[in-house]
Amino acid sequence: MTMFLIIAVAIALQIFLTSRKLSPFLSLLVVAIPMGLALGMSPEQLLKTIDNGVGSTLAGLALVIVLGAILGKVLEESGAAEKIANTLIARFGEKNIQWALLLTGFLVGIPLYFNAGFIILLPLIFSLARRTGLPILYLAIPTVASLSTTHCFLPPHPGPVILVNAFGADMGKTLLYGIVMAIPAVVIAGPFLGRRMQVINPPMLDLFASNTGHKELPGAWSSFLIALSPVLLISVSVLADALLPEGAARTALLFLGNPTIALLTSTLAAFWWLGWRRGASLETQTRWLNAAIAGIAVILLIITAGGVFKQVLVDSGVGAEIAALSEAWHMPPLIFAWLATALLRVMIGSATVAVITAAGIVGPLIATTGASPELMVLAVGAGSVFGSHVNDSAFWMFKEFFNLSMKQTFASWTVMETTISIVGLAGVLLLELVVG
Repeated sequence: MTMFLIIAVAIALQIFLTSRKLSPFLSLLVVAIPMGLALGMSPEQLLKTIDNGVGSTLAGLALVIVLGAILGKVLEESGAAEKIANTLIARFGEKNIQWALLLTGFLVGIPLYFNAGFIILLPLIFSLARRTGLPILYLAIPTVASLSTTHCFLPPHPGPVILVNAFGADMGKTLLYGIVMAIPAVVIAGPFLGRRMQVINPPMLDLFASNTGHKELPGAWSSFLIALSPVLLISVSVLADALLPEGAARTALLFLGNPTIALLTSTLAAFWWLGWRRGASLETQTRWLNAAIAGIAVILLIITAGGVFKQVLVDSGVGAEIAALSEAWHMPPLIFAWLATALLRVMIGSATVAVITAAGIVGPLIATTGASPELMVLAVGAGSVFGSHVNDSAFWMFKEFFNLSMKQTFASWTVMETTISIVGLAGVLLLELVVG
């Protein structure tokens, strides 16, 4: 219990320092270091953990965030983001714009990791908010809820794939059940919550904001094609991985479908098609690039510090402590799987680490209880998004990009993630009644 008390105090201190306007970049590091020592880590081990936390976070995020910000800036400066916003509003109307964003987020979220999808869709959210005057969270929540739901329920995302392999589940059934569960989860956590969260209306950051009026906008097809080209490249690579035999074509498509390469390719295409071809000089385009990087530099540092905080929790043995505690409980296997994963998620912060740890804890229950392996995959997936807070880098991405206070982030992001988790558990239990 001492370990849980230390973690609770550390989280409370982190929330307090941030609420007192200390930069989250500093407060996360200031809290993570004494927390690690209090949890029994040696100074040498703690220093190694800090390096690992920085490296693992930047390795997965740095180039994706930077390239995504640059692509978004080019879309905004060229008028392509405005054209996309105008087209969506014309097709769906302002009244149904949440459903347009929900559908866009769902389609983008199926092939794309959460972080990459979030960064790619940010310019669209900002552009629509400026174009319509609607509150930013009214538009952001349906988009992000779609991305988060596909991330935790649907293959080929890493969590569901890891669980399918660990539990011996059928990939096709898991995907089918996952889609059935994802629809109500994303509707409730998306448009339904988004309408109620529009009262949280912070001032928008100057990100993706063009200072020049667009006399002539690019075409709709070229605007959508450039904006969604990372998604298309990654989707093609997923199909190539599943359908093509080993060979040069498959290797090339898998390379182009890597999120970093896909974003780099799309950014270069945007510079040429939306910049150079339309009369923007190299000097002008360099200004766009520098402005984009400057705009997200602090956000990237905060996310990195969040990665350090998370790594301290992982390396200090929190997962093993919760695993030992969980094994003493006796309850229905699907509920047990969800609850054990939710505890791991709240304590550790990483959905993927929570999934991997939970797989070892609850896997044996499939053989001893006869529980459906496909439903166990989805129960663990639902638990992996419960209660996201300060030890989750996505929490900080959402907070910083949408310029929210800590209280506002808990009231929006954490509530949204927890809603997806609880609706997901309810969906699993209802599916168990149907498919047994």
